[in-house]
Amino acid sequence: MLEQVIKKIVPTDKNLIREAYKRIDNLTKPPKSLGRLEEIAAKLFVINAGSMPISLKKSVVVFAGDHGVTAQRVSAYPKEVTYQMVFNFLNGGAAINVFSRHVGAHVFVCDAGVDYKFPPDLPIISKKVGMGTRDFSKERAMSLEEAKRAVEAGMEVARQVIEMGYNLIATGDMGIGNTTASSAIMKAIIDADTKDLVGRGTGLDDTGVARKIEIVEQALKLHKPDKKDALDILSKVGGFEIGAICGFILYGASRKIPVVVDGFISSAGYLLAFLLNENVKDYVFFAHNSQERGHRVFFDFIKEKPIFDLDMRLGEGTGSALAFFIIEAAQKMYLEMATFEDASVSRN
Repeated sequence: MLEQVIKKIVPTDKNLIREAYKRIDNLTKPPKSLGRLEEIAAKLFVINAGSMPISLKKSVVVFAGDHGVTAQRVSAYPKEVTYQMVFNFLNGGAAINVFSRHVGAHVFVCDAGVDYKFPPDLPIISKKVGMGTRDFSKERAMSLEEAKRAVEAGMEVARQVIEMGYNLIATGDMGIGNTTASSAIMKAIIDADTKDLVGRGTGLDDTGVARKIEIVEQALKLHKPDKKDALDILSKVGGFEIGAICGFILYGASRKIPVVVDGFISSAGYLLAFLLNENVKDYVFFAHNSQERGHRVFFDFIKEKPIFDLDMRLGEGTGSALAFFIIEAAQKMYLEMATFEDASVSRN
């Protein structure tokens, strides 16, 4: 499945950008006066092969997984919080639930590798690759086969969601320890100082951050991941939910469905997807710039801009849900604003 999906991801037709702006520039406003909203509308038009979708059916998938590296005290919270928060998502009590209700989006929860046995009757998408990863400061986080299974699990989830009719889909995450894994993934790919890629995560103090930097550097020295090999990196220092996010993005792009990438953890999944096929960039909207210090380094590296910056660092897909609101505003601008001719408004 992995190889087949990767082959299907082709660049969008950039000539369609001019087609989009024929209407955008003729709407009743000064040229470029709606700034980034115009860019977002044009990209949505291009992804949809030269037409603007009449309606957007929106969903966020929160991928959850545990991390063995939490044994090294890299988080301010115990790993049990991962499965406890999954129950909170299912009960509708988390921030992602609140924001998704606000914007009319559906929240799906996927168990990609939580170290907990959920009851079979829960409304959860079960794609468990393992009961959490291993401690990558001492050994590989997972085998290469598990890495591939994690990516393909995300692909399968995207397929299910798209076949349910969702045409604007987004990533979310839950996993105590996953900012450490994400920092390690980014450090393996981006030539930057480790201290610029490792942040406070769940709220570490300065001593905790220093410990986290040490663990990331120790793991990379031990494993020496190949910076051009996504599966090698994922297997050595990644997480099951990060691999699933990678696959989710790849499959969305292969089906020409716009994918909203949430924050720091989802961006690590995006980097892996980009290594597998750089054309994914044509199908992705980046929701926000996280408070995690490495996220700005990430955006400088990929030369892209997030939709907003509200100094958030919660994860869960909260940025994605809020970005839906802005993307939908751009779509409605394109479809519902009158042109100068429609409104009998003079241009001069």
